[in-house]
Amino acid sequence: MNALVALCHFCELHGPRTLFCTEALHPPSPSPSSSQAGAAIPGDRDADRDGEGLTMRANSSATQRGEMCEGCRSLPAHHPGFMSIDDETGIRFLSHQHPRQPQLFSVVRQACVRSLSCEVTGDVCPGREGPIFFGDEQHGFVFSHTFFIKDSLARGFQRWYSIVMVAMDRIYLINSWPFLLRHLRLTIQSLQSTALKVFDSEQGVCPQRAVRMNSVFSPAVFPHQRSGNAARSLTSLTQHPNLWASLHSSFSWLLKACGSRLTEKLLEGAPTEDTLVLIERQTDQEEEMSCWEGAEGGISKPLTHQSDLELGHHDEEPGPRFRSLRHLRQVLGAADFRQVAWHVLMGNQLIWRSADPGLIQSAFTVLKSLLPVGCVRSVPYSARYEEAYKCNFLGLSPDVAVPPHVSSSEFSVLVDVSSEPSGQSASSEDNICSLYQFSISSANTQPTDRGPTLLNKLEVALSNENLSVDVVSHCLLCLKEEWMNKVKVLFKFSKVDGRGRDDTQKVLALLGATGPGEEDNVRLLKFWMTGLSKTYKSHLMSALRGGERSPSQ
Repeated sequence: MNALVALCHFCELHGPRTLFCTEALHPPSPSPSSSQAGAAIPGDRDADRDGEGLTMRANSSATQRGEMCEGCRSLPAHHPGFMSIDDETGIRFLSHQHPRQPQLFSVVRQACVRSLSCEVTGDVCPGREGPIFFGDEQHGFVFSHTFFIKDSLARGFQRWYSIVMVAMDRIYLINSWPFLLRHLRLTIQSLQSTALKVFDSEQGVCPQRAVRMNSVFSPAVFPHQRSGNAARSLTSLTQHPNLWASLHSSFSWLLKACGSRLTEKLLEGAPTEDTLVLIERQTDQEEEMSCWEGAEGGISKPLTHQSDLELGHHDEEPGPRFRSLRHLRQVLGAADFRQVAWHVLMGNQLIWRSADPGLIQSAFTVLKSLLPVGCVRSVPYSARYEEAYKCNFLGLSPDVAVPPHVSSSEFSVLVDVSSEPSGQSASSEDNICSLYQFSISSANTQPTDRGPTLLNKLEVALSNENLSVDVVSHCLLCLKEEWMNKVKVLFKFSKVDGRGRDDTQKVLALLGATGPGEEDNVRLLKFWMTGLSKTYKSHLMSALRGGERSPSQ
């Protein structure tokens, strides 16, 4: 994401000033004339020090003009700044008092002035605190959050600050509003709570309100007393020894998270149902998190809540794992695999009991690929049984008993994994068959060899050794899209239009869902119907209501 974050301050002596700025420096694209891999890029070290030079020049020139005070300065003139490197992408996050690139200096300066200007904040934010959005195509767009920090020596016992994020992409900033607001508030609340403790401590030693009341009778005392402390640094107000390093970590994490949270993808045609469901789930999770934070009364976290910049995935636990549907079929055997896959496609509950959570997780990962995302409800590993309405994928530890009404139900299948005492060495741990025994049981008496049609076609692909795993995956994807389109037609015809049973049977015949395995095909379609996205359903209902109103208009 091409954006930068800055902390700004309104100095009582010098007006709006930029205190601290963090920006992302993307790695340069390799050129044909570049040297071999691993060689240093010419001029790269000089580029790293551009920000330091700009900060030193701005600080030194401003000091000569008498326009810098303690409250206007964050890093000393000789300070090299802070830098973090994202190992995954190679992006470097640089922090200085001023932007690294000189052309961004005026952009950040303008954002700083407008974020702390009463002409902007006074009309938008009651009380001059809170988030605002402004900007244009020429100077960029700004998300700004204004706040106050307690200061026992300041006018009104508080000083005025803001955190701004500047970017050229207006839509991106607007879509990131809830995310930015939530995480910036955590940083602001941490700063305010830390400064409040310092404020209370200073007031306990020397109550400034009483001193100022006494100064009414001695007009020469109060201005003289304030003149030496009119501009206190943020470090002094919070007594935080590593304040700027912590802010660098917080701002760097924010830029990284914003860049990875929303990504642009080239889609051919309309988005798939899986894409829509994933977007809806992410939105719901963000709304739930916002509601939870609001219910908790805005509890602040330490300033280092975003201190870990490298958010890489943890290494997978060692041990044998299922790598694909074909691998799972080879381990379980063709008959047992078909039974498990049949239950998954029908929407029955799959219970997998093992002492190895990683093995269960790998099995669920490959079996989930059989279903649309909206049909998957998973509990990877639990110490107690969970009902089928909560999850259709349930992992259990070996000592958990399955209730009798579940084990005797035809709508569930149990896979028990036991260790095989074969004395194999660790070098053969990838051979799951030599380490585990699998026992599959179900009360279902319906034969699974006829259908559904999707499973029959998938097994043909899996049994063809000339097809690679990637080709089988693409084959499965096409089969899922084909049957999801049939689900949409059936949903529109039966649920939205409300057609009768006879008409529905004709539609099933047109969709190719009748004939051998018809009952399984219908069950599959009805189960997959539950995985349709809310966006698609609301679109159909809106179109229906619009069609009902059109004749009367």
